[in-house]
Amino acid sequence: MARGREQITRRAGRAALATYQLAVRARAKAFSTLCSGAFASFGAQSVLQPPIRLGGAHRIAVGAGVFVGAGAWLQVLPGPDGEGFIEIGDGTSLAGGCVLSSAAEVRLGRRVLCARNVYVADHRHAFADGSRAVLDQGIEHVAPVTVGDGAWLGENVVVGPGVSIGRNAVIGANAVVLADVPARAVAVGAPARVVRHLDADGP
Repeated sequence: MARGREQITRRAGRAALATYQLAVRARAKAFSTLCSGAFASFGAQSVLQPPIRLGGAHRIAVGAGVFVGAGAWLQVLPGPDGEGFIEIGDGTSLAGGCVLSSAAEVRLGRRVLCARNVYVADHRHAFADGSRAVLDQGIEHVAPVTVGDGAWLGENVVVGPGVSIGRNAVIGANAVVLADVPARAVAVGAPARVVRHLDADGP
């Protein structure tokens, strides 16, 4: 009798979980399809999982097979040379809570992997004027950011303006990247520094 109840409970739990997962996928796909026309481009089979915060979608290009997890914020701001631009390459995956903010250019290559809460911005807040709140001082140090194909940015990574991260580079969790990282390198720390070159590990 007890075993029978346990089996029923397990089946019901699996059914409830499967229904929930199906509903989440269906909601995300429907939202993505409905809003895709608002973007500069939006590739096939790409999914934006709500809730998501979007600003300047007409200046955001999303490749094919892209996934952007719930809680993300994709933002395009006015910059010194006009509006910024965000490009997300084919097959790139951004886990929940990621932020991409551009006043110039933020470009993520193909099949980039971003863990939760990654922050990438091509500008920073100005703060030199002590008589005004930072919020009221606008932005400064505007410079394009590039993340190469196949790179992996760990959880809570911050990438600052003017940075180029090379192809298949690995950025460790909680790193603050303020200088370029070459291809196939591993960088960690705040500020991040290269601690290993993966191509040098072979025989």
